Amino acid sequence: MRAFFYGVALQWKIDLRNKGILITYYLVPLLFFLFIGAIFTSINPLAKDTLIQSMTVFTITMGAFLGTPLPLVELYPSDIKKAYQVGGIPLWTGAVNNFISAFVHLFITSLIIYATAPLAFDAKLPEKPFQYFGCLAIFIITCIAVGSLLGLFVSNVNKLTMYAQLLFLPSMMLTGMMFPADMLPDALEKAGYLLPATWGLKILTSAYPKLLWFLPLLLFFVGALALGVFKLSRIVKE
Repeated sequence: MRAFFYGVALQWKIDLRNKGILITYYLVPLLFFLFIGAIFTSINPLAKDTLIQSMTVFTITMGAFLGTPLPLVELYPSDIKKAYQVGGIPLWTGAVNNFISAFVHLFITSLIIYATAPLAFDAKLPEKPFQYFGCLAIFIITCIAVGSLLGLFVSNVNKLTMYAQLLFLPSMMLTGMMFPADMLPDALEKAGYLLPATWGLKILTSAYPKLLWFLPLLLFFVGALALGVFKLSRIVKE
């Protein structure tokens, strides 16, 4: 158990030294939050009511889809995988350590937005903080699970960037994060329900989220977990 926690802590420290990880987990999301937050609240004062939630959903989707897969792409197709095998370290620990590290990073960034938005933009805090952070944790876990699939199934960074953008850009445009989803054509609005960000935003912005809204996130997570376990079993046999 000590070795496991050491591996998690080591992965977290490695992430802090990785410029790509720092950019996608911290730098770009926080700069986007400051820039877009100033624009949104100056154009529409009502944006203050959901600014924390929308900017948090942006941060999590970006970090999970663009940042989380990077360490996995650098690990499994490379000679680092052989080092794991020579050292007798189970290959699945790399994915698990990365999962936990990504969760910590994204939760920290979400806390920064939660704490600074009321001070910087007079944003409204969620009515039920404990419920909010519980729902936030569920959303982060779901997005990281989906993002981890990219790292397991994509073999190089160039392809990873392309596939990650195919998830991230629709998440930003079709889910109500940037503007109300009901402004979209019906087909695009319905397409947004195929993305975790849509359900995450609904849950985080509601004081009384419906249990049915959690079902899509559960399906995303279970599906990603099943595919991830399958792919890891294939990687171990290679």
